[in-house]
Amino acid sequence: MSSKSEIESLVYLLDDPDPYIHTEVKNRLYELGEQAVPLLDQHKSEVENEEDRELIREIIQWITYSSVEEDFLDVLEGGVNNLKQLEDAVFILSRFENPTLRESEYKHKLDRFSQMIGDEVRYSLDDSQKMHAVLDFVFTDLGFTGSTTDYYNPENSFLHRVIDRREGLPISLALIVLFLGRRLNLPFHGVNMPIHFMLKYKGEVEEVMIDPFDHGKLVNYNQCYYFLKQNGVEPQSTHFETADETEILARCIRNLINSYEKLDKLDIVESLKKLLNTVETLVRQ
Repeated sequence: MSSKSEIESLVYLLDDPDPYIHTEVKNRLYELGEQAVPLLDQHKSEVENEEDRELIREIIQWITYSSVEEDFLDVLEGGVNNLKQLEDAVFILSRFENPTLRESEYKHKLDRFSQMIGDEVRYSLDDSQKMHAVLDFVFTDLGFTGSTTDYYNPENSFLHRVIDRREGLPISLALIVLFLGRRLNLPFHGVNMPIHFMLKYKGEVEEVMIDPFDHGKLVNYNQCYYFLKQNGVEPQSTHFETADETEILARCIRNLINSYEKLDKLDIVESLKKLLNTVETLVRQ
């Protein structure tokens, strides 16, 4: 039997209700490795039962984990010292959710977003107008918003799903603004504030704090201090400093770990913890 024919047969047998057959099929698919992924992915898009889709998704993730991990570690080895490198790392991180993700398609979407707002930014008269043009575009025109009904859903942390759904966590929404800002050469920065990730815009005249979870609302430092105290955190000046790219990446992974722990998917948690350890080593260097 040709490899392709065998894979097709195994995919068909995934629908068999017999637990023994299920186990044997999964084991054989694991043995076949990544050559089985395209047909598995096609089958996943065709099945209607959510449990079946989840089973196929888990098989694909198991098969592809090593190669995705290797690509992620390659990016880290090259350094995560600017927003371009952070964007590369974040989209590889998205492949842990969707191993067949075409990263370039989502980077092109970000390119297209920057083109849509580029002229308005270019002809704005001052820093404040440029900043507001981008914030209004992201949170009003494109409709990105904070997830309030299903906050811990992992989809709120994977950037490709945030782009698809226009919904996410403070840090994932901030990444949309940061990556557009990079393309438009605007001074947006991340702020690794405890509990709630923030943005900062460093204009020529002043610095402005921005809440990405509240539709890009401008906030002052007193409001941030009050928020932290209300949540049991003693404010420190370091809480409002610009975050570097490795710190942002580490926080993205911690959010995912938290989400998968709540789903009791401990195998994914352990894999992500290994990645986090590597990233945190870079932070300490």
